[in-house]
Parts: sequence; structure tokens; C-alpha cells
Amino acid sequence: MSPAAPLTGNTSSPPPGGRIISAKAAVCGVFVAANFMAIMDTSIVNVALPALGRDFGMDASGLSSVNVGYLVALAVFIPVSGWLGNRFGTRRTSLTALLLFTVASGLCATAHSLPALTGYRVLQGVGGGLLAPVGMTMMLRAFPVAERLRAQRYVMVPTAVAPALGPVLGGWLVDTATWHWVFLVNLPVGVLGLLFGVWALPDFPSPGAPRFDLPGFLLAGGGLAAVLYALTGAPDRGWGSGAVLVPLLGGAVLLVLLVLWELRADHPMIELRIMADQLFRTTQVSLLPMGAAFLGVLYLYPQFLQTGLGYDALRSGLATFPEALGMLTASQVVPRLHDRVGPRRLMVAGGAGAAAVAVYLATEADGSPSLTLYPSMFLLGCSVGLLFATGQNAAFVTVSASRTPDATTVLNMQRQLAAAFGVAVAGTLAGANSGAGCRTGFLTMGAVSPAASLLALRVSDRRVREG
Repeated sequence: MSPAAPLTGNTSSPPPGGRIISAKAAVCGVFVAANFMAIMDTSIVNVALPALGRDFGMDASGLSSVNVGYLVALAVFIPVSGWLGNRFGTRRTSLTALLLFTVASGLCATAHSLPALTGYRVLQGVGGGLLAPVGMTMMLRAFPVAERLRAQRYVMVPTAVAPALGPVLGGWLVDTATWHWVFLVNLPVGVLGLLFGVWALPDFPSPGAPRFDLPGFLLAGGGLAAVLYALTGAPDRGWGSGAVLVPLLGGAVLLVLLVLWELRADHPMIELRIMADQLFRTTQVSLLPMGAAFLGVLYLYPQFLQTGLGYDALRSGLATFPEALGMLTASQVVPRLHDRVGPRRLMVAGGAGAAAVAVYLATEADGSPSLTLYPSMFLLGCSVGLLFATGQNAAFVTVSASRTPDATTVLNMQRQLAAAFGVAVAGTLAGANSGAGCRTGFLTMGAVSPAASLLALRVSDRRVREG
């Protein structure tokens, strides 16, 4: 296919063995399994750090490279995902990333030293950094605009369940087996996803890949890695320390240079001109404050339960799980309300609801256990689900199929930074105000959430309907 050839939303070529099941079912199956593993791995390992510290003979605080290596690799390889998908095809890129992630998970379970485990986690991050953007591109091409809200029911599963299930599953595995199973649990999911993908996953026509933008890759990878490294270490090291300020400022400079370079490049690694699409820009920018606030609350809530209310790790994980049920409920309700209520009102309501829950949690932060915490987390999940499901659908309504790799790359880059920023701010506030519990952190997240509602007021219902 020539670069100028048009792409339609549901055009695909069958897998090598011929069409066996529908392209939509195949893409959903592989995307949900792969994204579930990648998202859960950002939270499940935290529970195993004390056990890792005992095996490696060091304090758990010295094991930060286990998570930092994974997150930095994620950030470095998200920008190149769109180019790889266009160059080698979405099917090949997706299956290769899934294979790499699965193999790296097995290697992590065999690690006998911190350097080895860190290296294997970096390999995991390389695979994870490619899985979400390429998988999202395939989802957008498999489903026409009119059917994407229904597809959100499946897309929201890993986003909703994985962050909440990670601590629960990780705590149970560490308590009943060993820390090795925190990584081994990925193997059956990864192997089944690979076999299913080889059997049924279609490929989608690509506009072709231009010459590789090496300066863009270096600027994007270096800038994102440096900023993410700084944000990850800020709660422990302090925002004023050189170990945080130097990479934070240096990474910010690289990202500014990236913008200047990519806007002038003939074949940019990251097509920032996609931000000229008004609907995409407005909706995806409105998701950023909610992403930061939501991950900040999810970081604070288990600490509040464990340090303030005396819950153990497993019980606090179970107490967080109503959030996942709320998000899944919202993903089922949004398709029914979308045309009747309109995306703008749904997004505004989602931001307002999340803010109300965060403020309520602040009032409970120094109190005694309350049964209202469970419905509060369910309401938080519903609110965030309304905003995410509606906003993510609206963001791509006016984006052509040929530009979906660019759009998904930009969206996932900004989402990763927003999540890291939210966790960094929440962790810093919780540590600096330990005597007052997590109240300050919850109040701050509650103050950030309304920004999503205010930005959502600019979303045009008419533009979303007309496409």
C-alpha cells in the first residue's frame, strides 16, 4: 500500500492461516490480555519488595531500580511504537512485544541479584512500552467509530481491574508462595495470548514507515526517561535534591527540544501536528489531570488503610477493589447514556464525582474504619470510568485511521507522565505530612480533579456526533 492510500476503520488482512474468528474479537482478546499484564506489573511488584530485599540482603528502599528500570523503559519505547507498527505491521509488532514481555517475566523469576532483576525489568518495560499504543491502534482500526463505545467495555477491563488486582494478587502470592510468582503469574497469560494471537490476530494496512527519525527518538526517549526517573525518585529524595532536579530540568529541556525538532522534521518520530485536531486535543488534555489525580488517590488509599486503620496488605487491596467494579460498571453504562446525555456532560460529571470522593476521603483520613469507604471507592471508579471511557472514545472520532499510530503514541506518552506526576506529588505530600495522615494528599488530588471537568466543557457534543 502506498503512503497516500486511504485507510478505513475496519480494514484488515487475515492471519496466515486465514480468517478464523472476527478481527474485532481477535484484537480484543490479545489487547486485553497484553495490556492487563503490562498495567498490573506496575503495581504487583511493589508488594514483593520486602521479600526481594530479604533474599538480596538489602533494605526494600534500595530496590527502587526494579520499578524505575521498568517505568523508564516504558517511557523510552512508547514514542517508537507508532513507527514500528507502520514499518513491520501491527500484528508482528504486537506479537513481538508480547513475546518479549512474557520471556522477560520468566527471566525476572530466575534473577539471583538486583542488577540481573533490574535488567530483566528493563526488557519487560520495552515490551510493555509497545503493547499499549500498538494494541490501541489495532482496536481503533478494527472498530468503526459507531462501535467504539461498545468496545470500551473490553478496553476498560485492564485499566480498571489491573491496578486494583495487582496488590491483592501480589500479596497473596508472596504470603502463600514466594516473590518469584509475582513474575511467573504472567507466563500463562502471555503464552495463551501469543498462541491466540498467532492463530487469529489479523494485520491492518499501514501507510508505510518513513526514514527513522533518530534525533526525535533520542530526544523523546532521553527526555521522557529523565523526567520519569526524577518523578519516581522525588518522594524519597526530595524535590530539591540534585538527584531529582538535574534529571527533571534536563529532561524538560530535551522535551522542549523534541517539540521544536518534531514540528520542523519532514518525517517526525512523533507527529505532534496531530494536536491541531481540536477534538483530539481538547479531550485528551482533559484526561491528563484526571489521570494524575486518580493514580495519586490509588497510591494514597492503601497507605491510609495500612498506616491509619491498621489494615494488612491483602485487606487493603481488597478494600480498593470496589474502584475496579465502579469503572467496569461505568464502561457498561456509557454506551447507553452517550447519545442521550452527551459526552461533555458525562465527562464533566466524571471529574466532579472524582473530586467529591477525594475530598470525602480527606475528611475520613484521620478517622476510624467506616463502611462508607467501600461505596466511596465504587463511586470513584464510576466517576473516573465515565470520564475515561467517554473521553477516550471522543478523542479519536475525528482522527483518520492512517493517523491513529500518531494519536495513540501522543496519548500514551502524556498519560504515562501524568500518572507518574500524580504518584510523585501524592507520595511527597503523604511523606511530608505523616502526622496528619494522607489528608493533604487527598485534598490536593481533589483540587486537581475539577480541572478535568473544566477542560471537558470545551468538548463539542455536535462534533462528536458528526465525526
